[in-house]
Amino acid sequence: MEALLSRSCYGVSTQSPSLGVSDSQTLKSISFSSRFQKISFKSWERQQYITPFKMRAVVRAEESSDSKQLDISTSPRVNSLKPSKTMAITDHATALVQAGVPVIRLAAGEPDFDTPNAIAEAGINAIRQGHTRYTPNAGTLELRTAICHKLKEENGLTYAPDQILVSNGAKQCTLQAVLAVCSPGDEVIIPSPFYVSYPEMARLADATPIILPTLISDNFLLNPKVLASKLNERSRLLILCSPSNPTGLVYPKKLLEEIADIVAKHPRLLVLSDEIYEHIIYSPATHTSFASLPGMWERALTVNGFSKAFVMTGWRLGYLAGPKHFVAACGKIQSQSTSGASSISQKAGLAALGLGYAGGEVVATMVKAFQERRDFLVKSFKEFEGVKISVPQGAFYLFLDFSSYYGSEVDGFGTIKDSESLCRFFLDKAQVALVPGDAFGDDNCIRISYAASLTTLQAAVDKIKEAMLLLRSAVPI
Repeated sequence: MEALLSRSCYGVSTQSPSLGVSDSQTLKSISFSSRFQKISFKSWERQQYITPFKMRAVVRAEESSDSKQLDISTSPRVNSLKPSKTMAITDHATALVQAGVPVIRLAAGEPDFDTPNAIAEAGINAIRQGHTRYTPNAGTLELRTAICHKLKEENGLTYAPDQILVSNGAKQCTLQAVLAVCSPGDEVIIPSPFYVSYPEMARLADATPIILPTLISDNFLLNPKVLASKLNERSRLLILCSPSNPTGLVYPKKLLEEIADIVAKHPRLLVLSDEIYEHIIYSPATHTSFASLPGMWERALTVNGFSKAFVMTGWRLGYLAGPKHFVAACGKIQSQSTSGASSISQKAGLAALGLGYAGGEVVATMVKAFQERRDFLVKSFKEFEGVKISVPQGAFYLFLDFSSYYGSEVDGFGTIKDSESLCRFFLDKAQVALVPGDAFGDDNCIRISYAASLTTLQAAVDKIKEAMLLLRSAVPI
């Protein structure tokens, strides 16, 4: 029974064989609350990422008792990294659903729509027509040419195909850019809240992440004066994400121009502009590519891709645009790691760019649905006492400040002391999976992904509201 409880608490790996009938029935018989009262997301991460190494060490020691103990240490660079909490929680929630627990999953940053038919058909036809071999490391010429056309028409940016690198997702593009331009001791400037991987990417490059906190009262926008005060000769890269994960903020052009004026005063400073959510934006907000600002083309590395707007998360396709010498350096890293992106995905990406300006009607319809969901959640949470809201202008996340509820005691659960314990509380009492804000650098908040149907979101709000009745009497507002 203890072993079964451990499996239910820490998740059944999606790569493992399915549960047997008897195991599944036993798991379902365990009460939901018993699974979470004495565990945390951190302990679950430790179980996922550390225990297997210990188990292997024991097995090998038994197998070769007469030989010297095997060194199973890993690189200090890897040891300094934190596993992605969003991926850990998403996997955890998925495992619970597979074990029979009716969890509402609002943790993943993945649209709930299907890949548009025209894109899917292009991928299928690529297979049928034999486009299944390696492509050039930087991507097919036809796709890079189409990307150049897109950047010119939609973003006012002029690039040649040899200034484009197609990779296995925007995340790979970002990591390769950080590795290509940063040296040990360099500083990577990251406004907080941030996408969870940015600081870890800096650490992989032996650079130092410098976190610049922002305020919900300022809609999480970076204060140019704060930026200017933190820059020095070691400052190498500023990472901006607009529209933002996790806050949904969109940088106004005027503010970007102020930031560009500061950047221009530092010869070593480059800017990585993560624009993966550019098409998921709500009027009257508009998107501005940082590289389009005066004097910034030479300094900017623009990252984009197909995952979000075109619902191609599993296709793994992104791209980097920038000055040729930086793009070539990133291409060198890619040539020695993954090589080129999938030939099939590249054909599908070409079809995606053929849907029309900003994705055409297909993307516009999806964005309209996201906006309806956003409006519902904003209206709903404005009715919650003590919850602070910054209305997102893009992406599909709501980043809510629940810190007024910290410190409350809940019978049978314990103390709500931070964003992690609050998310554990909602998972336990409401059966809703959310992401703690500390994963994004702001422990006052939690992130809700509204990449789920309106019906699902309505059910989640009802469950959260019911669970919060346990908190309300304990917290003075």
